[in-house]
Amino acid sequence: MHDLLIVGAGPYGLSIASHAAAAGLDVRIFGRTMASWRDHMPRGMFLKSEPWASDLSDPAGRHGLAAYCAREGLPAEHGRPLPIEHFAAYGQWFARQAAPPVDERLIASVRATGDGFEARTRDGEAHRARSVVLAVGVMPFTEIPRAVRDLGGDHVSHSSDHGDLRRFRGQDVTVLGAGQAALETAALLAEQGTRVRVLARSPRVDWNTVPPAWQRPWWESLRAPHTGLGCGWRNRFYARTPGLFRRLPEPARARVAEGALGPAGAWWIRERVEAGVEVRVGHEVVSAERADGRVRVRTGTGARFTTDHVIAATGFRATTARIDVLDPLLRGGLRSLADGTPYVGDRFESSCPGLFLAGLTTASSFGPAMRFVYGAAFTAERLVRGVERHVRRGRGTALPVRSYEETAPRAAAAVR
Repeated sequence: MHDLLIVGAGPYGLSIASHAAAAGLDVRIFGRTMASWRDHMPRGMFLKSEPWASDLSDPAGRHGLAAYCAREGLPAEHGRPLPIEHFAAYGQWFARQAAPPVDERLIASVRATGDGFEARTRDGEAHRARSVVLAVGVMPFTEIPRAVRDLGGDHVSHSSDHGDLRRFRGQDVTVLGAGQAALETAALLAEQGTRVRVLARSPRVDWNTVPPAWQRPWWESLRAPHTGLGCGWRNRFYARTPGLFRRLPEPARARVAEGALGPAGAWWIRERVEAGVEVRVGHEVVSAERADGRVRVRTGTGARFTTDHVIAATGFRATTARIDVLDPLLRGGLRSLADGTPYVGDRFESSCPGLFLAGLTTASSFGPAMRFVYGAAFTAERLVRGVERHVRRGRGTALPVRSYEETAPRAAAAVR
């Protein structure tokens, strides 16, 4: 039986694996390495975060993004966006250099057993471990507005469904949203000859400003310090002290997790959007129906038009109910916060002993940093300490699973 099994091989999973192996834990990691970045973002996109805020984490700190870029002769400069494909390649390099070997098979299910957990790969092979980390990224949590959800795959998709936008050349596409994913997707579509419009519920599109120089007079740095989440003292609190953030009252944490660092376009995409994209603000889709092979759309303002395809760049909602890799009995027994996200303790352990969570699912507990690569370092260090404690406590003894058996009726009701 392994000490730790990690589900997911993105920035969080790889960082946790690196720290766990360095701590002497017997660890296995499963998943397609950097899959979200390699398979679900079209070529031509750029990393929105600064390169210095986009490191995966190894305990010695030797395998940051700057080290990879220096090795490859690539720029990694403050204020200069990095192509997504370079970041994906960096993650693969990190996996080879700083983490245990990744088993690229996908995990189909995880269930609790009497002495730990059993995870099964999609080809049916079972693996047992005393503890499990779910670092499943964002893909299980895609959010598509109800008004367009039932159009079918030929007519509606999520922005994260597309590693290649060429299928939309010569078509008419409507992109929903006002954040970076919506605006950058629309720019790429327009630049390849797609007629594209952006519909945003908000009354305006917000744009991030050009970041101030890295080297500034001390009084400017004092007024608005650089952080991995942007300038400012509030962002510094979110970025530097997730442990303190977790001590805030739960309703306050939920409000910040939902509203802080809201939808905005990067400064370097603005000119491209304004040059070729029709942007309609204050428009929310209230109905959409298929008609003669296209989609007829109506907004709350009364506007009507027909389009070939709707791309929802409307974010992600990481609720417990959507963690579908978990066995229904186990998932149904987990404690959730009021906003539907899973509860985690101060070392990222869920209400099921030995089951740990990382990344977006923990943003309501540890703050906005958990929505970005920047949060991986804090998570890996603290979570692995929790795994060590659990493994030491559990070796040679059975883990308590009675509470999950007791919740079977509730779990069954939750999945009906």
